[in-house]
Amino acid sequence: MWQFLAGLARQLPAEAAHKLAVETLRWRIGPRPPADHASTDLRVSLAGLEFPNPLGLAAGFDKNAACYDGALRLGFGHVEVGTITPLPQAGNPKPRVFRLPEDQAVINRYGFNGKGMHVAARNLRRRQPASGLVGVNVGANKTSPDPIADYRQTVAALAGLADYITLNISSPNTPGLRDLQTEQHLQSLLAAAHDGLADAKLKRPLFLKIAPDLHDQDLPAIVETAVSCGVSAIIATNTTIARPAALQNRHAGEAGGLSGAPLFAPATDILARVAGHAKQRLALIGVGGVASGWQAYAKILVGADLVQLYTGLALHGPQLPATILAQLAHLMQADGLTNLAAAKGQIPDAEKAIQHALRLSQISVTPKATA
Repeated sequence: MWQFLAGLARQLPAEAAHKLAVETLRWRIGPRPPADHASTDLRVSLAGLEFPNPLGLAAGFDKNAACYDGALRLGFGHVEVGTITPLPQAGNPKPRVFRLPEDQAVINRYGFNGKGMHVAARNLRRRQPASGLVGVNVGANKTSPDPIADYRQTVAALAGLADYITLNISSPNTPGLRDLQTEQHLQSLLAAAHDGLADAKLKRPLFLKIAPDLHDQDLPAIVETAVSCGVSAIIATNTTIARPAALQNRHAGEAGGLSGAPLFAPATDILARVAGHAKQRLALIGVGGVASGWQAYAKILVGADLVQLYTGLALHGPQLPATILAQLAHLMQADGLTNLAAAKGQIPDAEKAIQHALRLSQISVTPKATA
């Protein structure tokens, strides 16, 4: 039934379908997955937090913290809301979201459209005890005269309502935002985030979300700055501005961030490179192109503690989280592993990890979630 309804939603324009999905989850409508993964322990301890499983809903879906509880009920171990800016903003002109079904991809140039931090705070105050965790992803307003001050202000306003805070410096749809990934700007940004926590008189883990389009020489400085400035985790990666030559859909040339299947390999490669520089000094969260258990497993094998998705949910429907978790548990069992800690970082080469996870999925009959 849920696959059928998801198929109907895909007949709507992409942004309308997104709004419908948010509203549906706001009312907590959706499949409830089984929690039992047999003898496989999918729990993750990270930055003082206990995640019931490694799979999270990435920022960009629940922009105003309107439906996180409904998303958690789908089986996600955590939901990251946002990106949330201090002031409301309309985002970029429509149309600004494009499906590329032949490529299993989406291009968006939303531009941090949202109702601002005060509406998000109001929604987060309604939060009820749930089986998962909620992170808050923050950013700067497009026309802000002082983007770094925006981060401090939003962190201070929302830290008390979040389990962790993510600093989004990697969206391609806000001019100048990715410049904050440079070493000098990054130090100032992280100092401002800590000042925001001090303003709120709170301690919360800080996560940093980076782009997939960074040069190799940029990664060591980002990792070292993150470690020295007290970042708990790096999220790799956001959407890409690259356009692989193999893209077939007529919308392939649209401006914005590309997500979905074409991002999987390059994002996993960046994740592996970050893991190599980090040397377990901070946690890692793998994002980009995850739509199956073997893809989640590949990111864990190269060093991810947690995995997030967004586009996969839009393309495959609300049963996807349960399916991925069941498949992940099955693949780990096929490898003789009983907990995620034993799998993390076991194949640090991205290409080899991808090949192993894919091959294992092809020789193992992996389960799907039941209706």
